[in-house]
Amino acid sequence: MLFSDFLQIVAVVLEVAVTVIAVVIATRHKKLYGWCIAVTFGLFVLFDIGRLVALPISDEAHALIFLIACGSMLFGIWLIYKEREALVH
Repeated sequence: MLFSDFLQIVAVVLEVAVTVIAVVIATRHKKLYGWCIAVTFGLFVLFDIGRLVALPISDEAHALIFLIACGSMLFGIWLIYKEREALVH
């Protein structure tokens, strides 16, 4: 196994951990941004596993997965910002 493959596997494990914690934030703390984070990192897991095991996914599909993940995180960060602003004022 190449060292880069090992690092990719470690990254996937960390992404899964972030996804699980984000689902806990969404369900237990009733925070919508938790779902945004979970979607983002769940898609990152799919993206990385697809690259690791060389799934026959087109470049366009990979790009779409990445775009949706980034959009989800942008919306989640906006929700966090909005919540912080409401606390400050």
